[in-house]
Order: sequence, then C-alpha cells, then structure tokens
Amino acid sequence: MENIDDIKIRYVQNEDKSFWFTLDKHLDNCGFEKKVRDRQGYVIIQNGKPVGILRYNLFWDNTPFCTLLYVKERYRKNGLGKRLMSYWEKEMKSVGFRWLLVSTQSDENAQNFYRKIGYTDCGSLEAPGQAAEIFLSKNI
Repeated sequence: MENIDDIKIRYVQNEDKSFWFTLDKHLDNCGFEKKVRDRQGYVIIQNGKPVGILRYNLFWDNTPFCTLLYVKERYRKNGLGKRLMSYWEKEMKSVGFRWLLVSTQSDENAQNFYRKIGYTDCGSLEAPGQAAEIFLSKNI
C-alpha cells in the first residue's frame, strides 16, 4: 500500500464494487470477484475518495498486461495515472516479472501517456469495425 500526500493505492476489495463499476464498463460481476480474489486490481484514493482504478491479467499466463487504467476525468492531469502505473510496475517487478504490456485503441490519447512513461509500441491488432488496438511494452 502506498500513502503519500493524501494519496493511497491499494488492492481492490469487495467494498469497492459499486465505485469500480462506475469506471469499468467491461468487467462483469464474476470478473470483478476474480480481480479481488487474485489481487489483480488496484484503487487509487485521494483525500479519502476513490478516484481511479487499474486492472490487469497475465497475457500468455506469464506477462502482466494492464487491461484498464481509468482515473475520473476531474482528477486527470495531476499525475495520478502515472503514480498508479508506477505502483503496479514496482509490484510486478517485486514478484519477479521483467516485462509488461498495455494496450489502447489507436483513436485514444492514452497511447501518448504510455509512451511518455516509457512504454514502446510492440504491435497492433485490427478488428472489423473498430479502431486498431495498439500494444505497448516496457522492460522493468
């Protein structure tokens, strides 16, 4: 758990469910329970209020892959996303991982954020009727 300057980052808990689903429109109840059980999600709290989330899974069962990073709009541009990513990166490194993946759609600005914090393009996937999904990686 990190607690600096009224910022706290911790694993997602069952009590976070209603907040979590205000930001995450892709995970179902079973998926949420799995994130809690497997400790594959984080909540960032500022001044006692949850303001963002990060969830991940293991791509190929051996590579941490951030599947969602979301900070409430009014809390963006203050370094919270960067702190959440940094926390996740340190956690992954501490348990022995050396390489991370993230992805974002090509029509989203998140790709610039990930590049700014050290991720580099490593491929893309095109699905019919959707913007290309860009994959980025980082050695830690």
